[in-house]
Amino acid sequence: MAWFVLVVSGVLEAVWATALGKSDGFTRLGPTAVFGVAIVASMAGLAYAMRTLPVGTSYAVWVGIGAALTVGFAMLTGAESASIMKVLLILGIIGCVIGLKALH
Repeated sequence: MAWFVLVVSGVLEAVWATALGKSDGFTRLGPTAVFGVAIVASMAGLAYAMRTLPVGTSYAVWVGIGAALTVGFAMLTGAESASIMKVLLILGIIGCVIGLKALH
């Protein structure tokens, strides 16, 4: 259960990071509200996962999922340029997250 919650929390990290960028410095209500809800839920899930999983592994997996999804979403929507090298590096992050899960 902790791994499932950790993965969902990592997805929510990408949600709050994207909403933060769209909030225009917290001046837009919709993205600011999404940011607030997503960051609280993401942190709560990370804290829950850390009750049974090691802190370092939990944090690395959470950040890895969030970072990969955030940049992947930005590339898919055209907010950020895409390149073969970026895609390969993101796949490397995903591989590291899978590796951490496999070792635990």
